[in-house]
Amino acid sequence: MIKLVLTGIWVCAITLASVYFSVYLATAPAPAVSDSRQSALELVKGETITVPVIGNGAITGYFLGRISFMMNKDMLKGVTLPLTEMTTDELFSLLVGNKMVDLAHIKSFDPKAFREEIKKGMNERLGGEYVADVMLEQLDYLSKEEVKENSAGQPKKLGTPVKLIEGAPAEGAPAQAAH
Repeated sequence: MIKLVLTGIWVCAITLASVYFSVYLATAPAPAVSDSRQSALELVKGETITVPVIGNGAITGYFLGRISFMMNKDMLKGVTLPLTEMTTDELFSLLVGNKMVDLAHIKSFDPKAFREEIKKGMNERLGGEYVADVMLEQLDYLSKEEVKENSAGQPKKLGTPVKLIEGAPAEGAPAQAAH
């Protein structure tokens, strides 16, 4: 009988100790936020844009793209610039005025160099190190003929777009259904 009572006391002591430590750990203050790189960045989602590709004095096709940016939170405080519109304008300038993507040699496309060029252009335009990282969510090309056929009601002849970059959608962006 004494063994049974001592076993009961021992079980109660172990149970009380485990509950105490569980509550203690659950209510402990959170560790201080470290000055990690990720906590200093903020996502600025880009909008989907369509950029015409001009060659030989005429439009030859269209780039469809969606590019988002990781920007420094500290530098964005108090900034009232229209960031989405500025990023769209910079992408137009880069894709229309610059031959970063050569469709004749699509295999030579360098996403890293493309990202760095966008980052460099945005930071120069904003006048500081605002952009920390560029994320290419989507970058497709449709030829002018494919667009004409689709708008003329002949989608059966429509080819598939050339996927240059296809990434995971940014946080908070709706996922698109696969076609």
